[in-house]
Amino acid sequence: MRLSQGQLNLLETCPRKFQHTYLEQLASPTTPDQQERLILGSRFHLLMQQREMGLPIEPFIQEDDQLRQWFTAFVGAAPKILSLSEASPALRQSEHQRTLEFEGHLITVVYDLLILTEQQAQILDWKTYPKPQKSRRLAENWQTRLYPFVMAETSHYQPEQISITYWFFQSREADRTEPQSLRFAYDSAQHRKIRQDLTRLLQQLTGWLDRYQATGESFPQIPHTPTCDDCGFALRCQRAVDSTGGTIDATKFPDLADIEEIPL
Repeated sequence: MRLSQGQLNLLETCPRKFQHTYLEQLASPTTPDQQERLILGSRFHLLMQQREMGLPIEPFIQEDDQLRQWFTAFVGAAPKILSLSEASPALRQSEHQRTLEFEGHLITVVYDLLILTEQQAQILDWKTYPKPQKSRRLAENWQTRLYPFVMAETSHYQPEQISITYWFFQSREADRTEPQSLRFAYDSAQHRKIRQDLTRLLQQLTGWLDRYQATGESFPQIPHTPTCDDCGFALRCQRAVDSTGGTIDATKFPDLADIEEIPL
């Protein structure tokens, strides 16, 4: 399979949801607010790519106040954000893609901005949500682990020469306009640990895929958690509950005699 950091996160969090989403192509419903945020985030990434390529950006920032606010914040902090580029980078590229074959699968990463110098490889990633109050969760995210790993595996850079920095353009505070950042350094110990974790996860995936394709055996279910209640696949996974707190059996149809007649 061709896998991204988002797919690895879902595979590790809930293998059964991974099956429904990527093998059975069942779309998990999104709310209008979620859809709006996704579209706005995509437009901001496209805006940043347009800027990096020297293409016109006025149509983007003229039509949307939020995009204009984020871009203004970027311009104000650009000297700090792009400080590494002052060292005459060998490569500076937006939406840079790399692919790594690993354990029989293809791992694909896309860097929002990659800046390479003789001594450093810096990965920059744009986020349109507020900086998390606790960085540990982001540190454990597969994006933070996978992006430096793939860079080390597909280049001459040593792990200690690689870093990933997230820039957050949405603030929790109304009066804060400058973006905030979180930088994660990388090293050989992390590289070895990520290799072990990735090997384990992909070997599990290969086994689950073989059984799913051979016999139709479903991917494992995780123990019931509060997040299951809000999952779009709760009914399919028999995790949905009714008004009394009982589990809804998706295989049973209601008794027609119990349904009240609606007068026309």
